[in-house]
Amino acid sequence: MPRYKITIEYDGTKYCGWQRQPGQATVESVITEALKTAFSQDIEIFGSGRTDAGVHAVGQIAHFDCNKKLNGFEMMMAINHNIDYNENIAIIDCHEVSENFHSRFDAKMRFYEYKIINRKARLVLEKNRAWHIPNKLDLEKIQEASKYFIGTHDFSSFKDSECQTKNPIRTIKDIKITKNNDLILFQISAKSFLHHMVRNIVGTLYLIGKNKLEVEDISKILAAKNRTKSGPNAPACGLYFTKVEY
Repeated sequence: MPRYKITIEYDGTKYCGWQRQPGQATVESVITEALKTAFSQDIEIFGSGRTDAGVHAVGQIAHFDCNKKLNGFEMMMAINHNIDYNENIAIIDCHEVSENFHSRFDAKMRFYEYKIINRKARLVLEKNRAWHIPNKLDLEKIQEASKYFIGTHDFSSFKDSECQTKNPIRTIKDIKITKNNDLILFQISAKSFLHHMVRNIVGTLYLIGKNKLEVEDISKILAAKNRTKSGPNAPACGLYFTKVEY
């Protein structure tokens, strides 16, 4: 049975995250229903990562097995044709892959971006797609503080209290923070992340930028291994799952 790898783009605003949940609108459930309609069979899909409610993606990866043999373009079009036009989800690439490929377990690096719009005026075009912060932030302090996160650390202070992962040790490969006009862009990469880890990191760096924490406080917060010591959970609307490397 052929195995297909798909790349997915979605606006997560109206969805309760990636993972299928009974009675809830999720990205996984929409794609699963589209596959069932297209091929008259129940097809299970496996995502490379679970995004939370309100989180967006431009490069989510998933795989599935289907007894219908199509080339990648035909499969992509078949799925998209059966996703309702009112759904904010699209398959943007598809390839047949080895039967041993697994979108989650074979991932070597995952990439996220977080967008802050730092201006007085309210958001219009970027509403629900960025965190609006009207007061000026100290970008240099944010950039300096972000360096403390690079490398291997116990990220217990930056994981959600309901995170099911027992091992809080993660390795962040890189964090880049840039500013272009009103946009402050956080780019972060790691093999894997804890639940809410990126949003909690951004929320803590926000306090640095507001001068409510000092740069050196990051090392103390990491050492505390206590979620109550870090900053707020940044809004989901600013987070984007951008890429997976295999």
